[in-house]
Amino acid sequence: METVVNPLPYKIAVLVYVFDDVGRMLLLHRVKAPNQNLYSPIGGKLEQAIGESPYACALREIKEEIDIQLALGDIRLLGMVSERAFEGQTHWLMFCFEVTRPLNFPERTMNEGRLEWVVPEKMLELPIPDTDRAVIWPLVRQHSWGLNPQRRGVESTFAVYIDCRQAGALRATVEHPVARLHNGAASEPRP
Repeated sequence: METVVNPLPYKIAVLVYVFDDVGRMLLLHRVKAPNQNLYSPIGGKLEQAIGESPYACALREIKEEIDIQLALGDIRLLGMVSERAFEGQTHWLMFCFEVTRPLNFPERTMNEGRLEWVVPEKMLELPIPDTDRAVIWPLVRQHSWGLNPQRRGVESTFAVYIDCRQAGALRATVEHPVARLHNGAASEPRP
């Protein structure tokens, strides 16, 4: 068992991927940490003190950040991301959701940054977190109904563990769907 000298805080959050009726994706160009000056989906931390669920948090963040009230049937769980020692400061558990119908509204500035519609093919040209670029975005592209309309209705989720302890050397393990090795055995997650 690993000995932890200075444990890092563990934060739980949601990310929400929103698309409009022409296939653009909503991103927040952040002016605050974490991910200051980078683009990311809307979202925020769970209100743990009240026992908020990830789904309730996603709906609350949608209402707070884009002022649209949605119901449970309007979102779906896209995946889960565990980040160990992100920026050497925090462990994160993030639930990734997507809105299952197009939403249309103008870009605007808010207290956390600027909400902008982006063509998904341009995502990798933007300043985004390294974990998004290397791991999360490829999984979202693969599993999202908004990015793969032909897969609408097919349940497809992912779970990934990203070890961020070494800057510039992310180690990711896709934990769901389980990766199979050449001999048919399942790969094992890293601690």
